[in-house]
Order: sequence, then structure tokens, then C-alpha cells
Amino acid sequence: MKLASFATIVAGFLGLYEIIVASRLPTWFHIFFPVTRHMAVSLMGVLFLVYVLHSSRGQRRAIHEGIDLFDLIFLMAGLIGAGYVAFFYEDLIAYSSYGYLDLKGMFLAFLLIISSLEASRRLAGWILPLVILFFMVTPLVQERLPGLLHGKNLPLDSLTFGIYAGTSGIFGKPLGVAVNIIITFIIFGRLMQEAGAGKWFIDLAMSVAGWARGGIAKATIIASGAFGMITGSPSSEVATIGSITIPMMVKAGFPPQVAAGIEAVAGTGGQFMPPVMGAIAFIMAEWLGIPYRQVALAAFIPAFLYYVVLFISIHFEAVKLGLKPTPISDLPPFFRTFVKGWFYLLPLGLLIYFIARGYPPEMAGVYSSVVLILVSFLSSEKGNRLTPKKIWSSLAEGTKTWITPACITASVGILISSLEISGLGVKFSSFLVDTTQGSLLMTLIFVGFASFVMGMGMESIPTYMTLAIIAVPALIEMGVPPLIGHLYVVYWGLSSFITPPVCLAVYIACGISGSKLWETGWEAIRLGIAVFIVPFAFVYNPALLMKGSVGEVVLAVITALCGCFFVALSMRGFFKEKLPLWGRIAAFLGGIALIGPTNIWTTFTGFSLGLVGALGPGVLKKT
Repeated sequence: MKLASFATIVAGFLGLYEIIVASRLPTWFHIFFPVTRHMAVSLMGVLFLVYVLHSSRGQRRAIHEGIDLFDLIFLMAGLIGAGYVAFFYEDLIAYSSYGYLDLKGMFLAFLLIISSLEASRRLAGWILPLVILFFMVTPLVQERLPGLLHGKNLPLDSLTFGIYAGTSGIFGKPLGVAVNIIITFIIFGRLMQEAGAGKWFIDLAMSVAGWARGGIAKATIIASGAFGMITGSPSSEVATIGSITIPMMVKAGFPPQVAAGIEAVAGTGGQFMPPVMGAIAFIMAEWLGIPYRQVALAAFIPAFLYYVVLFISIHFEAVKLGLKPTPISDLPPFFRTFVKGWFYLLPLGLLIYFIARGYPPEMAGVYSSVVLILVSFLSSEKGNRLTPKKIWSSLAEGTKTWITPACITASVGILISSLEISGLGVKFSSFLVDTTQGSLLMTLIFVGFASFVMGMGMESIPTYMTLAIIAVPALIEMGVPPLIGHLYVVYWGLSSFITPPVCLAVYIACGISGSKLWETGWEAIRLGIAVFIVPFAFVYNPALLMKGSVGEVVLAVITALCGCFFVALSMRGFFKEKLPLWGRIAAFLGGIALIGPTNIWTTFTGFSLGLVGALGPGVLKKT
């Protein structure tokens, strides 16, 4: 048997194991898994798959390629380090009462640390492991470091204890979220793909919005947002849905760079849109100790505003380009399309129901997956039915996708533990407050920029968790509620997916459209401008997160929608006719005023500036 085939079998069984544990099925038979032991078993499987499937160059191995000696060394180190926790869990509990590790414990910790960091390097590049190494070594030599980094040295046995046996280390909450929640939603998304839901979402969106001017692009928003919400990854969403929608938009008359930008922005927005959102939302809920439904409820209005700006921008772009609506005869009939795949809405509806009722997210994901498997047999197309072969394929391929967030969350546990034990997180937060001299606006700008920069070099999960320790406490000290502070860094961290120079979602979209990276990146920034504006808005106006009375929330939403209109037309530079620079600036400032804090002065100023920017050029031209 080839190694790649064996890895697929391991991935399938690992995925099945994770789903069984997440479903709580073993508890029906009075079988209980200690959480740490479950995480250790999962991490063993993850490290095995990483070293078998990914070469030292960070590339996916060819089918016939085997592993070399270095792969084997790193793999064995990880299996021994995690295996000790899995098979000798009682010894780990004994360590917990000491507060430090003996020589054997430190050796095991180093084995797992080295293996986890190398696995993360293969999956996410050099930046993440180097950042982790820096903050891991710093507590050991703080007495020799200047300024902010100076402090009392931490003993090696205490540091390794926190990383290996502590509650904030490798086997902390982030990895717990990965092995209990993230895996279930990745497999759910994979099952949706296998069942043909992606194609149905596109056809349904086309039948709903395709008749409007720029309808194909507007339909892309609906399809990409819905599917991006399920897949949990902007990159995979763009690669999957974008391969269909981008050529359609180009054929309809949109320039390639605009089509690619639309898809990148729409796919990235799926990370903000409840009920599923991205993996970050689950980690956030666990971190804050609040129900996931509370995070999802708060995130809805900002995500809606994000898509409203994109939708209006597309409309103005279509008008500017003179694009005609697609003839209804060329669109899929709505009723026929809906009947063809209405059953896809059942598992999604069930998912929303379970989350709203407060069920654990992992159980909601598992139950929804079971319902999806059953209803897939209602499909008239046999190829969309989830047969045992397709279910196994979804388990195996979903698990192969999952090893990236699982491995990264384990490695970030090293970072979190190092920052907490050394107190560096508190120091950085205090330094941030002192640097900005207590100005909330300056702190928000500083944190936003830091989130964006870190997002360029790291995956969204480690970016979020690092900032949650370093930056969010500074926002909380400024009076920003914890949930709002966490959502703020999420938006800015994910902005790197659509902003050059890295902009991974844009890069993938460019590969499909054939457009240039920087041209497409600029279009993505203009189309996705809400990702930079909305976070400031909900910090200064918590009503946008449904904090406040019904009247306050409704008023905030209405004024914000008007603000979105002015911001969108300023970005496209068109309203009935091309707008001059001063008109675009006035409309943009008016939109910002309306999206921000709601009071009579900002509302009056916002509408005045917005209307002057939109209508003023035309009035002056007539006079």
C-alpha cells in the first residue's frame, strides 16, 4: 500500500473518531474521554498526517513521494511527546500539582514543541514559528533584555510546565476548539460540497438576483457569502466557487480585476457572517466564556453592512460600465431551481435552530451533518447523494483540511502560555495604552494596523489569538467591552486576505481571472472598504452589535445603511455620472458620519455631506 493511500485511511478514521467524540455518543455507553487525553490523541493523528502529506519544503507530497529521515525524526518526536499525554494521562495530572517539570517531563515537552513548530512551519510558513520561538525564549533571558522586554528570568522547568502541562499551553482551549468544533464544521462543509450544494447556491442566487443590472455579480455575493460561511476559509471558497463565478462575471462584462475582487471580498465576508462564521468565532466564544450564539448575534449587523457596501458598489460599477441586465430567459427558473435543492436548507436551518437554542456548536454541526446525509437522497441527481463512499471521502478530505487549524492552534498554545507566564502580554498592553496617551481612537488605529500587519504574515487564527493577548486588553482598559474588542481585531486581521501585498484570497482569484495582483488588490480594497470602516463603527456605536434598546438598534441600522450607500458610491466614483474628487470625498465623509455614532449632529452632517457629494456635481454642471 502506498503511503499516501495509508494517510487517507488514517485521515478518514481520525475524522470519524473526532465526529463520534463530538457527538457525545460514547457517553450514552458511559464511556468518557478526558479532554486533555482526547486532544493528545487527536494531535498524534494531526502530526502524523502533516509529516506524511507535507514535505519539508511546505508543499503537498506527490503520490509516489515517501518520507525522509528528518520527517521520521520530527514525526517520532511528536508522537512520543503527545503519546505520553494520551497513554499516561495520570502522570500529567501528577505534574499539575508540582507547577514544574522534572528532566523527563522537560524532554517530552521539548519533543512535542519542536515537532509542533516544524509542522506549523510546513503548513503556515516561517513567520508563525519564529514569532512563537521569540516569545518562548524571551522569558528565559528577560534580565538581559532592555526596555519593554526586561524582567525576571523564568526557570526552564516552569516554562515547559506551562507549555506542556498547563491549561493555557499546547493542550489548552484553542486546540480544544479545533478538535471539538472546527473539525465538525469543516466536515459539514465538505459534505455540502459533495452533495452539490455549491452549484445549487449559485443557480438559486442567479435566479433571485441575476435579472438585475450587474445581477451575475450580485448573485455571486449571495452564493459566495453563503458558501464561504460554511467552508470557513476565504481561500477555499474563492478556489471552489470562484472558478464558476469569476468567468461568468467576466463574460457578463466586468473587467477581470473587478470580477476577481468581487469574489475575493464576497468569500472573505463569509468569515463574518453568522451562523457559522469562521473558526475564529468558536475560539472567541470559548475564550470569552460566552455562548457561541451570543457571538453570532452580535456579529450579524456588521456582516450585513459589509455585504451591503459590496452590493451597492457592484450596482454602481455595473451602471458605470453600462451593463445590461441578463435576460430572464437565460437565467435558471427560480421555482425549478428551488425544488431541485430545497432540502439543502434543512440542515442549515437545523444548524441555526440548534445554535439559537444554545446547543454546543459541535453537536449542532454533527446533527446537521446527519440530516444532510439523509436529505441528500432526495436529490434527483444520483451524483449528489451522500453514499458511504462519498461520506468516507468527506471525512478523509475534510480531516486533511482540518490538520492546518489543528496544528496551528496547538502551536499557538505555546505562544499563549509563554506570554501569560512571563507577563509580556500585560506589558505590551500597558505599553500600548501609554504610547497612545489614553486616546481610544489612536489605540484603535494602532491595534488595527498591528492586526493587519500580523494578518499578512500569519494565518487568521494565530493572528487573532496573539492580538487577543497583546492588544485586546488595551482596548478593554480603554472601556471597550471584551466582545467588541475581540470582534474588532478579527475584522482587521482578516482584512489582509483582500489587501496587498499578501492578500491570499485575491491571489487565488487572480489565478482564475488572469488579472494582475496589484490591480485586483486595489479593486478588492475599494469593494471591501467596509472591513476597515465597520469595526470603528461598532466600537463607537455598540447598537450595531445589538447592544441597546430596539429603537437604538433600528436607528443605528437605518443610518448605517444610508452611510453604506454614500461610502459605496464614493468608492466607485459614480452616481448617475462620474463624480469629481471633491464629490467622492464629501460622500465618503458623509457615509462615515452616518455609519458611526448615532446622534442628531452626526446624522445631519452625514446626510448633508453625502447628498452634496452625490448630487452637488450634477447641480453645479447644470448651473
